[in-house]
Amino acid sequence: MTTVPSQRPPGWGASAPEGSATSTHPSPPGATPGRGRLLVRNARPVPLDGVDSRPDVAPVDLRIADGMIVEVAPRLERVPGEDELDAGGHWTIPGLWDHHVHAGQWIRSTTWVDLAGTASAREALDRLAAHIARLDASGADPHQVVTGFGYRSVTWPSPASVADLDAISGDRLVIAIAGDAHNGWLNSRAQAALGLPHRDTAHAENDWFSVIDRLSELPGFDPSPQLIRSVVAGMAARGITGIVDFEFSDSFRQWPRLVADGLDLIRVVASVYPHQLDEAIGLGLSTGGALPGGEGLVTMGPLKIITDGSLGTRTAWCCQPYLSAPGDADCGAPNLTGEELRALIERADSHGLGVATHAIGDRANQAVLDAFAATGVHGRVEHAQLLRLDDIGRLADLGIAASIQPAHVLDDRDIADDCWADRTERAFMMRSLQDAGVRLLFGSDAPVAPLDPWLAMAAAVHRSGDERDAWHPEQSLTVAETLACSVDGQRLAPGGRGDLVVLGDDPLRPCERPEDARALLRGMPVLATVCAGRVTHRADP
Repeated sequence: MTTVPSQRPPGWGASAPEGSATSTHPSPPGATPGRGRLLVRNARPVPLDGVDSRPDVAPVDLRIADGMIVEVAPRLERVPGEDELDAGGHWTIPGLWDHHVHAGQWIRSTTWVDLAGTASAREALDRLAAHIARLDASGADPHQVVTGFGYRSVTWPSPASVADLDAISGDRLVIAIAGDAHNGWLNSRAQAALGLPHRDTAHAENDWFSVIDRLSELPGFDPSPQLIRSVVAGMAARGITGIVDFEFSDSFRQWPRLVADGLDLIRVVASVYPHQLDEAIGLGLSTGGALPGGEGLVTMGPLKIITDGSLGTRTAWCCQPYLSAPGDADCGAPNLTGEELRALIERADSHGLGVATHAIGDRANQAVLDAFAATGVHGRVEHAQLLRLDDIGRLADLGIAASIQPAHVLDDRDIADDCWADRTERAFMMRSLQDAGVRLLFGSDAPVAPLDPWLAMAAAVHRSGDERDAWHPEQSLTVAETLACSVDGQRLAPGGRGDLVVLGDDPLRPCERPEDARALLRGMPVLATVCAGRVTHRADP
């Protein structure tokens, strides 16, 4: 197979040069002029459109030029200047996309202390304390921040206490981030280092979002260039050719710099948040436009608006109270008013920016659809985790895409059975949305769930990650449907992006036992990945 040229190490967090950046729309979308030419031989396309059982499919050759598929035929002759990749008759799919990533956090999280599954604040503190003891024993720099990630405090018998965190921190800066990224717990030293008013409890929702964007100010929080390259190479090794990055920092500046420094393994759609909206408008950026310096691989994405919280913190905005809410009835709450939401949508749309709205609770999803209907703007709903039945049809009628993270079914199953036991049949309704004609876009929400499209697809099909039966199996999708939700609407045909994945097994292969079918997806071998006509991963022979 074609060898991958060595990469120069990039740097995460470095801004692109200041200055005007008027966006341009590549023609055709996805073209990357100068990317090179590649002839892929003997690729067997996996049928994705409405197929439950696979017919016989003959291998084909595909010609890629300027990042696009320009020709597909049973046999193509190599032309001068073309590299070749022999797929060996293996099953091949379009490049996989993760439509919801917090890239900087995902990269950093690979080195964070694992707090997932902790049953109490005490257990989380014990894990952090053990890690700090190991650092002290190794002579590690005491000025570098210690970060933990993954706890879900909704199940804890008592809330997180800063005083307790201080007691195990010694002289170190210590922060802990919830598994749903909607709250964070900082010791007194970390609060002081960021110039925050002291508080005795964890930050949550808008208070936390104002803090998370500043964590790079803490020493040792940002990853090394080597770690960035390793993690992004790992994305390519799982067949990923593109992500939509919802990082809180300036990803629309960072990714072009990373690509210019040699990290050109994936396509990136870079979003902005309301606090960056004025800057994006001032630079003339518009959704779909190629970002300068990104070599055609980095394009401007949507405005991301967070309308409510999360299930794991009981802050997702619901029509009925949480069943296990302490004290008075609690339905969660919106993060902004309907008027504020409509104003943001209209302003973004008037300047050529698309809109992606975080909405988890059914009341939040209703409010988002009301806002889209009132403004006449088409956009995306991120998560759509709990829906009123009436809103499934509204999503389809309004032309709103549902960006869903199927692995959250595995993470939130037990919490939902506790907090939403009277409504779980309306959670993660992928089958209902699919049947209604809503466009489904799959992702991970990494680091909330691992950045692994095969895990997401297995969750959408089997709706269980352990020995238990499927959770609400009536909402399961077929393997072909999940693949179609994971390739950003692409097909291996002329005019499609020059992105593909050569697989080591048949993803539609029938399995007698559900556990075998789940294992087939979870362990799918990726033999080669091609992004914009360049081999970005190949398995060892």
